[in-house]
Amino acid sequence: MADEKRKPTLPPGMGKKPTLPPGASQKPTRPPGAGKKPALPPGMPAGGDGASKLTRADFSSDQDVRWCPGCGDYAILATVQRLMPELGVPKENTVFISGIGCSSRFPYYMNTYGMHSIHGRAPTIASGLKASRPELDVWIVTGDGDGFSIGGNHLIHIMRRNLDVQMILFNNQIYGLTKGQYSPTSEVGKITKSTPFGSIDHPFNPSAVVLGADASFVARTMDRDPKHMKDMLKRSHDHHGTGFVEVYQNCNIFNDGAFFQFTEKDSRPDRALYVEHGKPLTYAGDTKGVRLEGFKLVSIDLEDSNWSVDDCLVYDETSRELATIISRVYWNPDMPQPFGVFYREERPTYEDQLHAQIKDVYARSGTGSLDDLLNAGDTWEVK
Repeated sequence: MADEKRKPTLPPGMGKKPTLPPGASQKPTRPPGAGKKPALPPGMPAGGDGASKLTRADFSSDQDVRWCPGCGDYAILATVQRLMPELGVPKENTVFISGIGCSSRFPYYMNTYGMHSIHGRAPTIASGLKASRPELDVWIVTGDGDGFSIGGNHLIHIMRRNLDVQMILFNNQIYGLTKGQYSPTSEVGKITKSTPFGSIDHPFNPSAVVLGADASFVARTMDRDPKHMKDMLKRSHDHHGTGFVEVYQNCNIFNDGAFFQFTEKDSRPDRALYVEHGKPLTYAGDTKGVRLEGFKLVSIDLEDSNWSVDDCLVYDETSRELATIISRVYWNPDMPQPFGVFYREERPTYEDQLHAQIKDVYARSGTGSLDDLLNAGDTWEVK
């Protein structure tokens, strides 16, 4: 019994305070700089209320780009991603909406909000988004098939309504995604899987079509000139209204070389005319020019003593008449193909007028009542 009252024998060292590891009696060491304010990301203003400086990488998604190697779409994607940081628009306020086609895979590759919508309806979805969320920066990506075939009706209506969005139309004159059928912009005589004896359809001229639909901004550029393309996209973004930019884009699988006479370094000087506001129309290293005779543009030789740069047409991008004439210089072997801003007009946008109208109705009628609306006018009781 006496032994039972004794405390049990403890293991060696059990009654003592445990020996602490070296330095454990001290306060834990904090990571270097832990007492300081956290370092801000590069480019973040010291005030802390601005966004960090974005780069192209910030707008590149983690998705594998699935276009054919050598496709002109890569150049357009790279140019857009390089442009985005310069616009100063937060990624969360940027949206890319597309329809169906090779070009319409674009939203997958942009690290922004976006929607890969249904065939030809990207302008419709973009219209609804911009009307309801006018603060968003909305881009529409479409192709010559998606935009001018099943989507032709939607495209012309967004032009006349003039929502503040940007539309990039990839024109390769072929249906690439469905493996090489002729498109609404394919030339007469085009031999494809769907036109084995040559197309008999007269092609659309995209820039002329949208000008006819009263577009407020129309430009054309090419995949082989990224600097010019970037400038055109920036101009369209700066425009308050619908900015339409047609891009000549090479499909190296089903329509390789369609635009090479205009886009390649060797042939471009003699076949491409860069249109600039307030400047005379010259090309071929300023050895040739463009003159307006009546309603027709003609080429003149500036090395001939009969002509000088003073005889060239000075372009005015605010003139719808000149824009119509310049857009009609289309696949003319005697004239260079125009590139640049064809037309720019400042007029109220659809969403600005829509929200002004809603505000006015609220001011006159109040917020209203859904119950009153449902019971207004003729009603029936079903028994």
